[in-house]
Amino acid sequence: MVKSREWSRKTREEVITLHRKGNGYKKIAKMLNIPRETIGSIIRKFKAKGSVETLPGRGRKKMLTSTAVCYLKRRVEKSPRVTAEELRKDLSDVGTEVSAQTIWRTLRNEGFHARTPRRTPLLSPKNKKSRLQYAKSHVDKPQKFRDSVLWTDETKLERFGPMDQRYVWRRKNKAYEEKNTLPTVKHGGGSIMLSGCFASADTGKLQRVQGTMNSLQYQEILDDNVMQSVTNLRLGRRWTFQQDNDPKHTSKSTRAVVPNPGPQGPLTGQVCQISEAQHRCYDLLLSDCRIQSAFPQGDLQNLALRTRVGDHCTRAWLQIKGWTILEWPSQSPDLNPIENLWWDLKKAVAVRKPKNVTELEAFAHDEWAKIPVDRCKTLVSSYASRLKAVSTTSFYSYKIECHLGVE
Repeated sequence: MVKSREWSRKTREEVITLHRKGNGYKKIAKMLNIPRETIGSIIRKFKAKGSVETLPGRGRKKMLTSTAVCYLKRRVEKSPRVTAEELRKDLSDVGTEVSAQTIWRTLRNEGFHARTPRRTPLLSPKNKKSRLQYAKSHVDKPQKFRDSVLWTDETKLERFGPMDQRYVWRRKNKAYEEKNTLPTVKHGGGSIMLSGCFASADTGKLQRVQGTMNSLQYQEILDDNVMQSVTNLRLGRRWTFQQDNDPKHTSKSTRAVVPNPGPQGPLTGQVCQISEAQHRCYDLLLSDCRIQSAFPQGDLQNLALRTRVGDHCTRAWLQIKGWTILEWPSQSPDLNPIENLWWDLKKAVAVRKPKNVTELEAFAHDEWAKIPVDRCKTLVSSYASRLKAVSTTSFYSYKIECHLGVE
């Protein structure tokens, strides 16, 4: 029969119950298949203590006192990056000699586990303040408002990106066998930049960004995608446009295309620097066409009729469009629910193992269209919880499913 250091509480209670019914040691031992000596020991302890509970004080004494454990907990709460070896030296300085492994076990028992820190944007005091203001001003917004927001962003999609990292089952000293390795290629084996949008109703249009995106290309992408997505998603007339504070999204460039002076005829332009005073005039032109008196005689024709204003100025371009823009705090990708959809998209594309950039783009469009409507609706409907979490985590990052640091 298998020996055990201690019988279960249920077994000990059965022994006592049978004994109270008048059964002898030998009969109980035969009924429960337990040694007769064990039966006697259980009954004697019950008579002495009045209980079958395990007696306190059993087992090896702990290496660390409760005071030392409290010190370790306070230390890691204050300095999460401290190492077990550093903690061991701290205890050694006060006369407590334990191993680093003991420190590890103790902290695990207290609920602390060594984990790789999540990568998050670096937040300045100004960023933290603006995040808090944003959270407080939007946490009580009605759900109807959030449903009318068109969330937008860009992301980089790679053939061999972070989604391709996996574990393998292997034996010792077999790490470099081909089947146990993951080939690496420069620049992710080919990548594309995507611009997309979504609302609670569904995903919007997804478009590939050609080359390096600048303000002008960004405006063209918005022209091609935004209004069509607003119509398809039925956001209504009072919809809101969300974008982050990327420079090409909020640029107020001092560049304009000014025509070469000459007689009336075809207008040919050149890019040049313009003064701050001229820039103010351009802004006035964009906001009100009835300010001819603001220009010296003859300048209005040159500036207004023969100048394409705002070709490189996204902020002015958006003013012309008349869209309602959602004020956005800097360094806050975690507040944009589209980041969760990017994570879903990258996982889905990685599973299909695209062989080239063409397949990468095709799979991206295919998987983007497959994202369930319920997924979009859930992300937007839970946005208030996201804002509350930001307000209660020292203005730091909200937990999302994507690793922001890899993009």
